Amino acid sequence: MSFIIAVAGKGGTGKTTVASLLITLLSKRKDGAILGIDADPNSNLAEYFGLKVKEDIGSIVDSVAKNLGSIPVGMTKDRYIDFRIQTSILESDGFDILAMGRPEGPGCYCYVNNLLRGLIRNLADDYKYIVIDNEAGFEHLSRRTMRRADRLLLVSDSSEAGLRAAKRIIELIKELAIEIKNIALILNRAPVGTEHCSAPAIAEVGVETIGVIPEDEGLLNLSRQGKPITCLEESSKAFIEVKRILDKILS
Repeated sequence: MSFIIAVAGKGGTGKTTVASLLITLLSKRKDGAILGIDADPNSNLAEYFGLKVKEDIGSIVDSVAKNLGSIPVGMTKDRYIDFRIQTSILESDGFDILAMGRPEGPGCYCYVNNLLRGLIRNLADDYKYIVIDNEAGFEHLSRRTMRRADRLLLVSDSSEAGLRAAKRIIELIKELAIEIKNIALILNRAPVGTEHCSAPAIAEVGVETIGVIPEDEGLLNLSRQGKPITCLEESSKAFIEVKRILDKILS
């Protein structure tokens, strides 16, 4: 059974950066197969590694729906879509990436969510670690695409809006009875002393703050230069803090 780490939070707080760093650090451990799932319809997790997604789940569903004649004789539509999705998984050095994407057809979204839910269940035996980069909104959780996770990391900046979003995600998870073994908060791009200044709002979230990632010029430079996250120096502040977080999660 895979160890599943889900990353969620308000848009713009850096959750994809955190997810990509977790995947990078897990791959450096050489401790088993790793799958990164980009569950955000506005997929860009692969781009953080300098990879290009050829097909995502949404585009595969659209393609098959528009051309049913492409389904091989003797194969059902669902089996054919499952086969196409399996072959769409990006294989990189030390990890794989699967992108959800956004379907165009009416009524396709629920179908794609059902596919992703089944895939996570089916792939659980093929990968030791699965890192899920959830969408910025809460639709993904409300559709119960993610039924369980060993760790849910809520990423927020020090703003009240970001921390309120983290609190709402926790409330939604409780309401939907999603099986999460542990939920923790990560403060990202935090100026020195942020955790003290924002202490009342952080306390309102109601979970442990597992890490505080400081503002990191190295990350900004990578973004400006269009370089992948794997080029981030191991001495950078963000790299060191996410490594500490991961070590704590896996200890």
